[in-house]
Amino acid sequence: MQLDPEILEATFTNEGTDLKTLCEKQPVLLVFLRHFGCTFCREAMADISKIKQDVIDLGLKPVFVHMSTDEIAEGYFEKYNLKGTASISDPDLSLYEYFGLTKGNFGQLYGLKIWIRGLKAAWVDGHGAPKLDKNFGDHNQMPGLFILKNGKMKAQFIHKSAADRPNYLGFITNFLKKESKG
Repeated sequence: MQLDPEILEATFTNEGTDLKTLCEKQPVLLVFLRHFGCTFCREAMADISKIKQDVIDLGLKPVFVHMSTDEIAEGYFEKYNLKGTASISDPDLSLYEYFGLTKGNFGQLYGLKIWIRGLKAAWVDGHGAPKLDKNFGDHNQMPGLFILKNGKMKAQFIHKSAADRPNYLGFITNFLKKESKG
């Protein structure tokens, strides 16, 4: 899917580079986070932290999209060993909306699956209990994962529930396999 170049040119990372320029240089792994008070958001950052070098070695640039200030985001990125990773602050959710990420319904945010996974992620895996704070972003916003290349969306993972946990490396390697074939 071709993306609007004007939107990409108007979207800047904390490094000062626009998204259009980034995805023309190399494929971008664009990770839309839930709010920083979300257990699953913190789990996602921990998961990506573990594979960040693999993502880079595979030729992709990881970029996080969040709903908070850069200052708050940097604190979380530092905590999860992601300091220096490019990010985009989107407090008005316009980029979330452009990429088709919606607000979750009750089942997607509070269903039984979410509670079970949330308890495990929070206490067993150590990502902490949820925290509602308006400075973290909209707690109803759903996350997503995209690969952008040359102004096009080449792959996407749209969460069906807040508890979905993508296989990030599998997602990337599937993209790379498709790219090598065509």
